[in-house]
Amino acid sequence: MRTPRIPATSVLAIAVVLSCHALQAQSADNSLLQKELVVGTKETPPFVMKRPDGTLYGISIDLWRQIAEELHLRYRFVVRDTVQELLTGTEHGSFDAAIAALTATAVRERAVDFTQPFYSTGLGIAVPASENVWTSISRTILSFGFLQAVLALLGLAICVGLVVWLLERKKTEHFDGGIKGLGAGVWWSTVAMTRGGAAEQAPATLAGRIVATGWMIASVITFAIFTAGITSTLTKRELQGAVHGVNDLRSVRVGATKNTTTTEYLDRQRISYRGFASPDAGLRALQANAIDAFVYDKPLLTWLILQNYANTLRVLDVTFDTQNYAIALPKGSALRQALDTPLLEQTESDWWEQTLFQYLGKAEAN
Repeated sequence: MRTPRIPATSVLAIAVVLSCHALQAQSADNSLLQKELVVGTKETPPFVMKRPDGTLYGISIDLWRQIAEELHLRYRFVVRDTVQELLTGTEHGSFDAAIAALTATAVRERAVDFTQPFYSTGLGIAVPASENVWTSISRTILSFGFLQAVLALLGLAICVGLVVWLLERKKTEHFDGGIKGLGAGVWWSTVAMTRGGAAEQAPATLAGRIVATGWMIASVITFAIFTAGITSTLTKRELQGAVHGVNDLRSVRVGATKNTTTTEYLDRQRISYRGFASPDAGLRALQANAIDAFVYDKPLLTWLILQNYANTLRVLDVTFDTQNYAIALPKGSALRQALDTPLLEQTESDWWEQTLFQYLGKAEAN
């Protein structure tokens, strides 16, 4: 059986196509080496910070410099004020890349490309470092749960008072009459519930005394449970504060930085919040008790509090809504292929662990 022969012209055409692709890739690489890249960034401690002389440093800046040195890239940084400015500039080609603490999301991926993530994190919650005991008592008394418990006790007292009045109204003088007798029955059941006196106004009939005895026993147990619940709540608030987890955000005053992935998460979870222009503004509000909790990217939140609010605020030991920081690039940028491998190599190196330890005090996993 004879093997079909491929015409020489076809072989030549395939070779030409492959050569063209190789030349295009080489041309793209050469253009990267020859061009001065414009890299957008914004101050986001500890990922991007500015020294007094204007030079930039931080986790993201150090990482970019390591990669750029390896690839022999020429570049200059352009600082912007907001994440949205970085993303818009990258989308429209004003920036060849943008690096800070940019979270890669599905919505952003529609407008720009992202490299491999270089840092995995999540949202954190900042709360006051300690809470005054009278503040804790006030919060407890004004809480919806406390109001429910009080109304339940009053409801029981009214029901028992009504029963006692019905049994005693025609046989005991101080329970006789309409509204006056009913009021005396409710008053007696309330006093009995709180273990006060008023034995001289106790029910006189057998049925009334049976109800009274049962109510006094039940009220002792009920009141003890109520008191224990209040004490437990106050102790818990004093030890942990009003917020000690994500679920507590639904019942307190929450703050967040406007137009960030944090507000996107809170909107999805239908958690009400007050927006602030900057994280620092939100933390100042938290310090002034204008809000009860402030939600933000955990490493950034930890850094800010350690630097400026260490004595008054703290970050809870919870992380939620996992996020990945990456470098943003214009759609179809040749930089993506060029950056991915060196980026992975750097973030798997000892240098990266030392860098994280230098800025964050611990080598966090990516």
